[in-house]
Amino acid sequence: MIEARNVCVTYDDTAVLQQVSVTITPGTTTGITGPSGVGKTTLLGVLAGLVQPDTGTVTWDEQARPSRGSIALLAQHPRLVCNPRWTLAAIVAEPATIHREAIDLETVCDRVGLDTALLKRFPAQVSDGQLQRACLARILVQRPLYILCDEPTSMLDPIATRDVMRLLTALAADGAGLAVVSHDRAVIDTLAPEHLELRAHIAS
Repeated sequence: MIEARNVCVTYDDTAVLQQVSVTITPGTTTGITGPSGVGKTTLLGVLAGLVQPDTGTVTWDEQARPSRGSIALLAQHPRLVCNPRWTLAAIVAEPATIHREAIDLETVCDRVGLDTALLKRFPAQVSDGQLQRACLARILVQRPLYILCDEPTSMLDPIATRDVMRLLTALAADGAGLAVVSHDRAVIDTLAPEHLELRAHIAS
C-alpha cells in the first residue's frame, strides 16, 4: 500500500498541504475531493513520488521509494502528457516497447473502447476523449500496482465518462489500488466508498 502520513508541502512560503494523511490500498479506490487550490493534484504528486513533502512521510509497500513501473498517472489533460509526434499506437504501446514485450493492441483498445482505426493518428487528430482512452489503454499495458487519476472524466462526454468509470472499477476489482481526484462528487460516490476531503483552510 501507499501510505502518506502528516504530509506538508509548501510552495513559495504558501502552505499547499498541511498534515495530510491518506492510504491507498490494493484492490480499493480512494476518492480525493475538495475545492480548487487545496492541493489535490499536489497530493497525487506526493503519492506518485514526484513531489517531495517538506515534512511527513510517504512509503510504498513499506519502501522509501516506489518501484519502477508500479505507479501510473492518468492526467486531467491528456494532451499535456502525450508526445504530439507519436501515433496513438506508440503512446499505448510505450510500456511494452520499453520492456520489449509483445502486446495485443486490439484487445487492449477494445477494453477501453478505443477504435483501432485511430491508432495510426496523432494526438492532434483525435478528440480529448479518444486521447484519454489511449492513455487508459497505456495503463492497461503497463499493469501498474497503483493508478492515480486526476479528474479522469473532466474531458469526457457522458458516455465516455460512464465507460471510464466502469473500467476504473474493474481495475480496482483486478487488484490495483486507485486514488481518484475529482470535483464531481457523483464520480467519487460511484467509484470510492471512502474518500478524503481536503478543505480550503489548508491552502493560503
